[in-house]
Amino acid sequence: MQGLQDKIIIVAGGATGIGAAVADRLSREGAKVVIGDVNIEKAEATAARLSGAGGNVTATGFDITDDDSVAELIESVVRQHGRLDGLHANAADLSARTFGRDDNATNTPDDVWDRTLDVALKGHFYLVRHAVPAMLANGGGAIVHTSSTAAFMGEPTKVAYGVAKAGVTALMRHTSARWGKDGIRSNAVAPGLTRTEVVLAEASERPEWHEKVRNTIHSDRLGLPEDIASAVSFLLSEDASWITGQVYSVDGGQLLR
Repeated sequence: MQGLQDKIIIVAGGATGIGAAVADRLSREGAKVVIGDVNIEKAEATAARLSGAGGNVTATGFDITDDDSVAELIESVVRQHGRLDGLHANAADLSARTFGRDDNATNTPDDVWDRTLDVALKGHFYLVRHAVPAMLANGGGAIVHTSSTAAFMGEPTKVAYGVAKAGVTALMRHTSARWGKDGIRSNAVAPGLTRTEVVLAEASERPEWHEKVRNTIHSDRLGLPEDIASAVSFLLSEDASWITGQVYSVDGGQLLR
C-alpha cells in the first residue's frame, strides 16, 4: 500500500483481536505503530512480538473512558514522534460482564448500557476530540473506526452494542464533514462475525447462535482479524486518499449493501 511507510499511527484497543492484527499489518507496511490499551501487559506483549518480527511498535496504557487519559495518549505520541498521522479507534468492552449481559431494550441493565456506550461511543468521541487537533497541526491525517454489522442489522439482542456502533458511524461522518477540507479523512469498517479470541470463546457457549449467523454469510468461511486489518490499513493509506465518510462492510457478504 502507498503512503504508510514511516507514518505515525495509533491503534487504540490494539492489544488483542482485530486491533492486534491491524497493528501487525500496519507495522509490516512500514508504519510506526503505537498500541494503546487499558490492558498494558497484553499491549506490551503484542508490541514486543511485532517488534521482534521487525516492526516499529510500542505500547502505552490508557483508559478510553477517561478524557484526560485519552489526551495524554495523543500528547505522548506527538511528544515522542513529533506528529500524528493516523488513528484506528477500535476499543469496545466485550467482557462477559458487559457484552455478555447486553440483551434487549426491556431488560438490559443500566450499568451494561452505560459501560458499553462509555467505551464504544464516548471513548471514540474522546479520541476524535484529541486526535483531530494533533492531525490538523500536521496538515491532516486519517481516522478509521471499528463499527459492526450490528449497527445495521436490527438484532433482537445486544441493544447497547448496536446503538454504540451506530453512533460511531454518525461520529465518523461528522468528522469527515467538519474537517474534510482541512485534510482529515474519517471512515469506518463494519466487521461481520470475526474469529477473534472473544468470538471463539463465545462460540463454544452459544454454538446454535453462531451457526445461525454463519448461515447468513455469503462466503465459505467466517472472517479473520487479518481480513479486517487489510481494510483498515487500506483506509489509512494514501491509496484511499479520496475516500472519506464511508463505512466498509467486511462481513463475507452478510449485509449485501
